[in-house]
Amino acid sequence: MSKTRISISLESEHAERIRAHAERAGMDVSAYLVNAATRQMAEVEVAEAQFAGLDALIAAAEEEASALPPLPETAEGDLTEEERREVRAAMDLVYGAEGVTGPSVRPGDAA
Repeated sequence: MSKTRISISLESEHAERIRAHAERAGMDVSAYLVNAATRQMAEVEVAEAQFAGLDALIAAAEEEASALPPLPETAEGDLTEEERREVRAAMDLVYGAEGVTGPSVRPGDAA
């Protein structure tokens, strides 16, 4: 198999750390970097394969949603008390419950 040279630039402190790790692993720097990059690529490929189905579902849902007409604006006064509690509970899930992690800032809150 033919070899290709790749040149990289990095901070000297990173280079020294890489050299030290390569030495501890009993490898030269080139072999160490190739091993690390190959391992990283394999991990990414496994993750992409595991999530491919989910990514396809998300893409399909986003495409379907983009074709829907916009929902009419709803003022807080148009909601029942139960609907307001449900909205607040949903907002707490997304932004954190007020008082638990300190005051939270939500879209529509007064600044």
